[in-house]
Amino acid sequence: MADKTLEDIAQDMRDIDFTMLFTRAEGGEIAGRPMSNNGDVTFDGDSWFFTYEDTHTVRDIKADPRVAMSLTGKAGLLGKPPLFLSIEGRAEIIRDRAAFEAHWFKSLRMWFPEGIDTPGMVLLNIHASRIHYWDGTDEGEIRL
Repeated sequence: MADKTLEDIAQDMRDIDFTMLFTRAEGGEIAGRPMSNNGDVTFDGDSWFFTYEDTHTVRDIKADPRVAMSLTGKAGLLGKPPLFLSIEGRAEIIRDRAAFEAHWFKSLRMWFPEGIDTPGMVLLNIHASRIHYWDGTDEGEIRL
C-alpha cells in the first residue's frame, strides 16, 4: 500500500473535472449522476457541487445523506493506468448566498442563468470520510 496524503490526492484531483456522485435512491437502489467540480479543486476533504433543489439527487440526499463519488484521472505515460478514486462521505444541502459566492464560477451560467440568484439553486457540500485510491501499482486509503 502506498502512503498518499490528502494533499497528494488534492493535487491529483486538479486535473479531474467530472465525478460520478452516487446516492441511495427511493427503494434502496444506487443512483449515479455526473457532477462537475467546476474548477473548484482545492480539495480538503470537501467537494462542492451546484444543482437544483427539485432534483432526484437532492431528494435522495434529504432521505439519506450518505453518498459516494467515483473519479478517474487521465491515463498515465507508457500505458500506465490512470488514477482511480472512490470517496465516501455525507452530503449537506447549502442554501446560503455567501457559500454560493465562495464557490461560483462564471462558466456555471450555462446551467444557472441568473448566477447565484438562480431560483431553486442549491449547493451540495460533500464531506469525505474515506478515500480509496488505485493507480495501477499502488493503492491506499485515507480516513478523514
